[in-house]
Amino acid sequence: MVKKLNAAEIENAMISIQNWKRKDQTIQKDFKFKNFIEAFGFMSQVALIAESLNHHPNWSNVYNKVSIHLTTHDVGGLSEKDFILAQKIDKITS
Repeated sequence: MVKKLNAAEIENAMISIQNWKRKDQTIQKDFKFKNFIEAFGFMSQVALIAESLNHHPNWSNVYNKVSIHLTTHDVGGLSEKDFILAQKIDKITS
């Protein structure tokens, strides 16, 4: 069972991700690509990872921009799953 992280656990986990911002009970990051095809390709990669983790992002796409917000709805806040997915997303773009 997934547990909601407390404030200290969240602060510690934030160290493991790059340029993500915490807002309330989410972590979020915006990505910009050269064009729509690159943005869509990125989203396809994230979708495959998210499905394998059974943890799906809240996201939006407008042309070459993708905005991702992660939270664990089952616990009403942030869990380890959010940080694992964020780390995997960062690996795609590095």
